[in-house]
Amino acid sequence: MKCSLKSKNKKWQWPADFTPHTPIFAPNFGTGMSLRSVQSLLVATFGLLLISFSNVSLAQDSAHAVAAEGKEAAHAEKEGKFNVTETILEHIKDSHSWHLFGHTSIHLPVILYSDKGLEFFSSSNLMNEHHEEVVYNGHYPYKVVAGKIKVVNADGSVNKEASAKVWDFSITKNVTALLVSVTLLLVIFLSVAAAYKKRGVKSAPKGLQSFMEPVILFVRDEVAKPNIGHHYIKYMPFILSLFFLILINNFLGLIPFFPGGANLSGNIAFTMTLAVCVFIVVNIKGNKSYWKHIFWMPGMHWSMKLFLAPIELIGVFIKPISLMVRLFANLTAGHILVLSLVCLIFIFKTVYASAIAVPFAVFISLIELLVAFLQAYIFAMLSAMYIGMAIEEHHHHGDHEPHYNESED
Repeated sequence: MKCSLKSKNKKWQWPADFTPHTPIFAPNFGTGMSLRSVQSLLVATFGLLLISFSNVSLAQDSAHAVAAEGKEAAHAEKEGKFNVTETILEHIKDSHSWHLFGHTSIHLPVILYSDKGLEFFSSSNLMNEHHEEVVYNGHYPYKVVAGKIKVVNADGSVNKEASAKVWDFSITKNVTALLVSVTLLLVIFLSVAAAYKKRGVKSAPKGLQSFMEPVILFVRDEVAKPNIGHHYIKYMPFILSLFFLILINNFLGLIPFFPGGANLSGNIAFTMTLAVCVFIVVNIKGNKSYWKHIFWMPGMHWSMKLFLAPIELIGVFIKPISLMVRLFANLTAGHILVLSLVCLIFIFKTVYASAIAVPFAVFISLIELLVAFLQAYIFAMLSAMYIGMAIEEHHHHGDHEPHYNESED
């Protein structure tokens, strides 16, 4: 290979012993890119196969759930009637047992407290071998009605007066899923903390540590720092706990078999508890400037202050409500959409319907993977934003000159 340059009627050439490295680098670069492309293709293929398997498993579980509805459901199916709403709600609501496959379930402990005392028993006592709800005679005659344990009369009707005296502290499916996710969080973070303690923060991360570090840095740099400010370190444990608790439960909810399949993030009690925690932290840590901007907005005429104070006070409660509803609605909607597509197979009563139902269910599941991460990010980001607004110091240049902050707009 020769290259010549003309300058002042003289020719310049590469030295005779010079050997460029491009012929060596190009094949290696091409080989590396090919290997990376193959690896990416294998990862994508494995992901699609996993999601397809999850949806096929979900379809099988739906079929077993429909078959286990009892004689009335079987009779309705023969007549061509299929209750889609009941089937979908059966999968997304809480339960006193955890369905595994076929007629196999994990029966969870029932803990009830009434005016007659505390009692423990297995949820297997509340159904027979045909998975039909039956009456269990404890301190009261109990029966599962619409997913709740109620006291019933001899004719099977609900005794509302006695049911009001019973407090249910049972370990339900959602409670078990929460315990599983908390256990995973402890195992992951204790392992990562032990790795940092052993190798320090200056050495390159390895194993699980190398996977978790970019996510933690993302939450720190993109969520906590921009929204909380220089006090972000104090609130990092809280923000990280919110983010990873929601993220793990969102991912587990997409897996239709144990230990997944519980719709914990789509349970309004779970999202309300997280929102209440954010509400408490924001309002306890709120400084004088925060409360002054709520009850007596600086830089405004007194008549406008009287008008704005009730609106700002309502906003204090609307913020956690928006957190609660957003997470609950998005996750529940995703589960309902996937289950609705799977139910098309049973509505049309032909396996050919799966040619349409399964690909669309796989596509929606891929979107749900994005939504699972996105909802955890949004919840953590808004929580950090509310905390930042509560602890921010406002400096006013005059009584009638309002100070605006871009983070509040």
